[in-house]
Amino acid sequence: MKHLVVAGLRLEYRDYPATAAGRPTLLLLHEGLGCVAMWRHFPDKLAAATGCRVIVWSRAGYGGSEAYGEPRTVRYMHREGEEMLPALLAALHIERPVLIGHSDGGSIALIFAAAFPDLPLGVAVMAPHEFVEEETLAGIRAARAAWQTTDLPQKLARYHHAQAGRVFSDWNDTWLSPAFRDWNIAACLPKIRCPVLAIQGEDDEYATMRQIDTIAEQVSGAQLLKLARCGHSPQRDQESAVLEALAAFISRLSGSCR
Repeated sequence: MKHLVVAGLRLEYRDYPATAAGRPTLLLLHEGLGCVAMWRHFPDKLAAATGCRVIVWSRAGYGGSEAYGEPRTVRYMHREGEEMLPALLAALHIERPVLIGHSDGGSIALIFAAAFPDLPLGVAVMAPHEFVEEETLAGIRAARAAWQTTDLPQKLARYHHAQAGRVFSDWNDTWLSPAFRDWNIAACLPKIRCPVLAIQGEDDEYATMRQIDTIAEQVSGAQLLKLARCGHSPQRDQESAVLEALAAFISRLSGSCR
């Protein structure tokens, strides 16, 4: 694992080198409870499928990354997309990346692409959120019950260590707060100019298909992939289909990826 300092915080990341010249850099953005380690073997397989350099990182407060000193606000994803992600790209000297985001990470990628429309070469999102649905809140309430009654705290502690409690409460409490009910990034989507691929499972326990249908309605030329027998984590539930779709998407973007 490597580390670098971004905006005064020490963040962990992992860098998988390209295996062929002329490939874009792929940057993976994790979910609301995720981190570098929770991507498991997906980054290795993505690098092999595309020949691209792949970078995964843990946002501040996740995994082995240093946490913010102040409490989370309802605009935490805007902070990541508009402040921390540009700072990370500058620190790593990355230009024109392809962003691949899961859940919260997908929302952050969309926010970034709208705020900096000339910077990303493309954006691929898996189970992103553009607005709050009752299905999302029901899933998050179920996660709270699991936190209180199962070994979920111990499981998350394997990845987030002493920060596990804060990781869970920051995510769970923010999404269930009355102030977050009006969170909505649909209005920013028309500002996105790069190609977009949006992937969602038909059995997503946190959202309906309105999430990615909204992307298709608001982003010109956006492509959708709706997967059967797939929940909120397409990269795990339908790994082969997701890798194939991402490889084809990246190939169209660069004209050179395998």
